Amino acid sequence: MSYPLLDTIHSPADLRRIPRGQLKSVADEVRDCVLQSVSRTGGHLSSNLGTVELTVALHYVFNTPDDRLVWDVGHQTYPHKILTGRRGRLPTLRQLGGLSGFPQRAESEYDTFGTAHSSTSISAALGMALAARQKGEDRHAVAIIGDGAMTAGMAFEALNNAGVENCKLLVVLNDNDMSISPPVGALNRYLAQLMSGQFYAAAKNVGKNVLKVAPPLFELARRLEQQAKGMVVPATLFEKFGFNYVGPIDGHDLESLIPTLENIRQLEGPQFLHVVTKKGHGYKLAEADPVAYHGPGKFDPAVGLVHPATQPKQTFTQVFGQWLCDMAEKDKRLVGITPAMREGSGMVEFHRRFPDRYYDVGIAEQHAVTFAAGLACEGLKPVVAIYSTFLQRAYDQLIHDVAIQKLPVVFALDRAGLVGADGATHAGNYDIAYLRTVPNVSLACPADERECRQLLTTAYEQDHPVAVRYPRGAGVGVQPLPSLDSLPLGKGEIRREGARVAILAFGSLLYPALEAAERLGATVVNMRWVKPLDTELLNQVAANHDALVTVEEGAVMGGAGSAVGEALQAAGVVKPLLQLGLPDIFIEHGDPVKLLSLQGLDAKGIEASVRTRFGDLLAAPAPSLKSVA
Repeated sequence: MSYPLLDTIHSPADLRRIPRGQLKSVADEVRDCVLQSVSRTGGHLSSNLGTVELTVALHYVFNTPDDRLVWDVGHQTYPHKILTGRRGRLPTLRQLGGLSGFPQRAESEYDTFGTAHSSTSISAALGMALAARQKGEDRHAVAIIGDGAMTAGMAFEALNNAGVENCKLLVVLNDNDMSISPPVGALNRYLAQLMSGQFYAAAKNVGKNVLKVAPPLFELARRLEQQAKGMVVPATLFEKFGFNYVGPIDGHDLESLIPTLENIRQLEGPQFLHVVTKKGHGYKLAEADPVAYHGPGKFDPAVGLVHPATQPKQTFTQVFGQWLCDMAEKDKRLVGITPAMREGSGMVEFHRRFPDRYYDVGIAEQHAVTFAAGLACEGLKPVVAIYSTFLQRAYDQLIHDVAIQKLPVVFALDRAGLVGADGATHAGNYDIAYLRTVPNVSLACPADERECRQLLTTAYEQDHPVAVRYPRGAGVGVQPLPSLDSLPLGKGEIRREGARVAILAFGSLLYPALEAAERLGATVVNMRWVKPLDTELLNQVAANHDALVTVEEGAVMGGAGSAVGEALQAAGVVKPLLQLGLPDIFIEHGDPVKLLSLQGLDAKGIEASVRTRFGDLLAAPAPSLKSVA
C-alpha cells in the first residue's frame, strides 16, 4: 500500500524535514499502516493505535537515535518501527526470522533497550542519562511508560533514584486507563506549554532564591504553588520525587505535544510529562473494545473481529478458569490473585462470580506473591494465576515469603514452555529449573486438559506450595471431567509398554512422545510430577530397560531430565540417559509448532534423537508390544 508521506520517511531524520503542518497527515498514514499490517499478521493493536501521535512527536522533537527513547513493555512500538526504517518488514511481524513485536537492540539502533516485561524503562533511561553525563555527551534519555506499568514498584524505585540526579531525563507517562479525567482542551494545552516554558522555570527558581532568605515566606509560597498547580494537575506526587511535572495534555494533539516537548527539551534536570491517550484511537472498533483488540489474530479491518464458525478447542487457560470457579464454589476459603492479567490468565468469569475473592494487584508480581503468603497465614487458600515468565520477577518472594514458611499457595503457571510470537521475553522455559531447587515446593506438569484440572485440585489439597505448569493454547482435546477429583501427589503412570528404551515425558510433550514411541517400539511414561519425582516408578522402569530418554518443554539445564539423572545417581543406578528439551539459548519468536520442531521436540524430532543415540538398541529384536490406557 502506498502512503505519500510515509513513502518519503526512511528514518526520523526524514520525519524532521517534513513541515509541522503535515505531521497530522503523517500520523494518519502511520495509524492506517499499523491497522492494515496487524490485520494481516496479528499482533498488538489497541496499544499501538494509541501511541501514534506521541511517537511522531517524540521522533520529531528529539534527535534520535542520539537521544535515547526507551519504550516500557514495548508492545506499543509498531509506529516507532515504521518511522525508523522498518516499515518494509512489517509483513514479517512476530514471525520466525521476522520483525520482533518488541524493541530489540540487535534489530535497530533506534531500539536502545530491549523490553517486553513492564516497568523497566525509567531505570534503563536513567542509566543512559547518567552515562551521558559521565561521558560528557549532550543528549537526552526519554522513558515512555504506561499507567499500568507505573503500578510496579520498580518504576517508583527508579523515580526515587532519578529525582536526586541532575541529568537530561524525561519520563513520559502515557495515561490511557487511569480514572483521572483531567481537562485536555485549549486551557490545559496553554497551561502545559506555560509550565514547560523557560519563563516559568526561571521565575520559579528566582522566586526560590529570593524567598529562601525569609523561610516563612518561602514555605508559604511553596504551598501556594503546590495548591495552585494541584487545582489543574496531579503534580504533587511526582514533584515530591524531584521531577518537574508537566501536564496532563492530550496525547493525540500534535499542536500540544510538540511545543510542550520542545520546551521540556530545553530544561535542566529530570522532567515528567503526563499525556492522556486512548487505546485503539482512530479505529472505532478498537476504541469501543480495546481489550478484544489488544492482541488480535488476522482480521478484516472493515468487518472487525469475527467469532469462528466452529467452536475452538478448550485452552489450558480456560480449563484453569473453569476449575477456579468450581473450586471457589466448593471452598469459601479460595481467593484468586492476578498481577494485572485477568483476561490472559482466564479469570474473567471468576471476577464476575466472586468479586469479593478476586484481587488484581496491578503489575506487581513481587507483591502478588507476598500478598498471597499473608492471606495463607490467615487460613485462606490463595491461588496465584501468573505467567511462568512473570513469576521469575518474584523469585525471592517465592522462596523467602512462601516456601520457607511452607505456606499453601497454589501457583497456576500459564504460558509454560515456548509461547510463539512473543518470543524469548515471554517464553516460560525456566520454571522447572528454578522451582525444583526450592525446598517445600512441588511442581506438576499436566499432559492434557483433563490432567490439568485434576492436578490443580491435587495442588489445592496440599498444605505446602505447589505450582502447576501448563502451556499456552489448547492441548490434544482430552475433555476435562466435571468432578474435582485429584491425582496422587508425586505419582506417574506407564502409558505405553515397549522394549529396551523408555521415554519419560513431562507435560504436554507426552503426546508427541507416544507418537514417536509407536515407531520406535519404546515404553512411554507420563511422569506428571517433576517434584516430588516418582522415584519408585523411575527405578522400576530403569530396571526393565536398557536406556532412558527424558522429554520436557523446558530448559534442559537443571530441568526435569536433570532431576531424573540425580535420582538415578542417588539410587546407584547407572543407565544411559538422553535428555531432550530446550537448549541453552534464547529462542526467537515464531509459530510455536515450528519452533518445537526446530528444537527436535515434535514426534519426528524425538524419534530422530532417540535413533541417533540408541540405534543399536532399537535394532535388536523386541518382544510383543501392548498399549496401556
